[in-house]
Amino acid sequence: MPYMQEASTRLTRPHSQTGLVDSDRRALMRRIFNATGLTIGVFALLQFSSGNLLFASFEVLACLGLLAAGRGIQRAQKVEWWILLYLLPTYSFIIYISLMRHASASAFVWVYLIPILSYLMLGKRRGMLLALPFMLLALLLYYLRHPLPQNPQEWIDAGNAVLCGALILVFVHLYETRRAGAFAELIHQTQTDTLTGADSRSHFGQELLRALNEADRSQSPLTVALMDIDNFKQVNDRYGHDAGDHALQHICELLYQRLRSTDNLGRLGGEEFGLLLRNTEAADGQQLLDALRRLIAEHPLYYKGQSIELSVTIGMAEWPHDGRTPDELYRCADQRLYRGKQDGRNRVVSNSAAELADKA
Repeated sequence: MPYMQEASTRLTRPHSQTGLVDSDRRALMRRIFNATGLTIGVFALLQFSSGNLLFASFEVLACLGLLAAGRGIQRAQKVEWWILLYLLPTYSFIIYISLMRHASASAFVWVYLIPILSYLMLGKRRGMLLALPFMLLALLLYYLRHPLPQNPQEWIDAGNAVLCGALILVFVHLYETRRAGAFAELIHQTQTDTLTGADSRSHFGQELLRALNEADRSQSPLTVALMDIDNFKQVNDRYGHDAGDHALQHICELLYQRLRSTDNLGRLGGEEFGLLLRNTEAADGQQLLDALRRLIAEHPLYYKGQSIELSVTIGMAEWPHDGRTPDELYRCADQRLYRGKQDGRNRVVSNSAAELADKA
């Protein structure tokens, strides 16, 4: 199906789930794996000195496995699986040590680590789904192992332990809810142009670099375009800067009507925008960009009872024909954009002057 026939609603991307969160979780898991591995290694030495060779050998294997996992977590495809492979045995061990034959009743306090680790590594929803069953299981098994309270003082002690665990779960849940919301808003602000809702310049550059890496791995086509609003200064001078802001918003709304959720629109500065079209060859890209150009020209901005005619000039470049790096693609698209303005504006330029000369 030609690209221009693929319409979608305005792009809405889950900014809170992008690279920053993933890289932070990887760094956190690397530290946890290393710290846990070294701690178990110390206990292995103590077990060897006590003559518990079998148990010490298991701890040595666990130590080496965790240290290896700490090195491999950066290259892991699905971080959640690594987290679960760490948390599930850890929680099972916590419950086990609280139920050992000669374990002290106070060993149960280790169960309070379960909600903290779950929410820290998995977030609010998944953290709750993992922590709550383990805490209830730990409580049930504890009172199957130990007798129920026999007098008021014992009931007070048991109530304190249960209430403390419940409050920890509630407070961690509330904290993670507020933290995740604040972090998502911060990421959204850094990745989004506040006026137009398009990607910020830095985020658009990150998405372009990521798309180039994906295209290189899969050998899929990629089109990059630079778009400039024609005579934008005249709009500001004649109607005021508020009208200019409305013009920027109006154009972005029109563009988002035709772009796919896999595409990126970024505001690079002032009235200049970048478009990133994944899995798009030059012919389909030019077809879409020309349709966008016509859409803008055919839908003027109505501002305070006045109709403001708008148009754009677009220069496009195709990976890898016109360049393999972001700088090369930007340079090629920018040269074609400049030539489009020299040739009269309100057009899409997809060929360099040299290519046109060769065809002639």
